[in-house]
Amino acid sequence: MPDLFTSTDFGSEPPSPVDRSPRRLSWGKLVQRLADFSTSANSNSIESGSNNGSSCDLSDSGSDISSDDLFYDPMEEAILKDVVDLIAQSLRDSKETECALRCSKLLIPDKLLEHIGQELLHLAASEPCGLRGALIDLCVEQEGVCESMGQLSVDPYLVPTFQLTLVLRIESSGLWPKLQGLFSSKSPSTHVVRQAIKLSTGFRVIKKKLYSSEDLLIEEC
Repeated sequence: MPDLFTSTDFGSEPPSPVDRSPRRLSWGKLVQRLADFSTSANSNSIESGSNNGSSCDLSDSGSDISSDDLFYDPMEEAILKDVVDLIAQSLRDSKETECALRCSKLLIPDKLLEHIGQELLHLAASEPCGLRGALIDLCVEQEGVCESMGQLSVDPYLVPTFQLTLVLRIESSGLWPKLQGLFSSKSPSTHVVRQAIKLSTGFRVIKKKLYSSEDLLIEEC
């Protein structure tokens, strides 16, 4: 997939989508997950209603319910897992191409994937279709230049409502850069083939609403 990876300078706007169809989640898998949650929710609702025959007023019950519990959406959590897995797989596929991540082995910290998942849920919470309305651009920043790693569409049957650009970074602190430099080798191409590349746990995310003229939201994570 050489044409999937193009080098662009990073400015105030997110990188433009690459000239090919974005990678998509398996819709059949998502539909099955949603059906399972729907069945489970209906069963729990019927059982709860038969216990007392009346509804409870949470304000009088004295229950300590956190905001995370109130806004927890199992449907979004199920979709999120597939999205994060697809992001990780897309990055691993990139190491086989002529790009900044070209290497023999790409190390993706679990903490990075965890933070990406949390940020996706946070930014999708205010959207009318939630995470299903996301169009996600993957980029790697190196020496001030952003290189596109591809684009993901969460729901192929839904017109995207917002675009997220994830700007990842290659680990450049500590002993890691020195160690990987010892095992780097030249290839006939313009890129250096490194034995292993480790991504940093820090990243930047840029949100752009596709149905309004609101300013870009940029967060450092």
